[in-house]
Amino acid sequence: MKNLFVLISFLFLVASCSSGKKATNSSKTLRFENVSFEEVLAKAKKENKPIFIDFYTTWCGPCKMMEKSVFTDKSVIALYNQNFINVKIDAEKGEGVGLANKFRVGGFPYLVYLDSEGNMINKHLGYMSIQMMIQMGKRTLKKG
Repeated sequence: MKNLFVLISFLFLVASCSSGKKATNSSKTLRFENVSFEEVLAKAKKENKPIFIDFYTTWCGPCKMMEKSVFTDKSVIALYNQNFINVKIDAEKGEGVGLANKFRVGGFPYLVYLDSEGNMINKHLGYMSIQMMIQMGKRTLKKG
């Protein structure tokens, strides 16, 4: 019985901490695309929008904090969902490993801003507050 309780607790913890690449259309969080990077580039070109990439890992505490407190802020949601193609990339899985190498990800969260052609405009290593996230988004839009 004790082992069953431990197993159920572990599964609940894993499920609640998971921050996978699920696409969401909810207005309560940033809308992240759940497609290949090639498809993200194609969409960015078609819509003439810059790309925002959140490189994360499942074990990253600051990544989880941003997901819960920054990516759910109404001002951040409005700015990013309207002006960017948003992507969450697990830097330790699948296509994310190669992309993390390409963009020289050295820590997490690693936030990258690209123009619609895939050229880097801005980057930031570490947690960003709501205000920093909005400022970085606005600066990126002016550059790109």
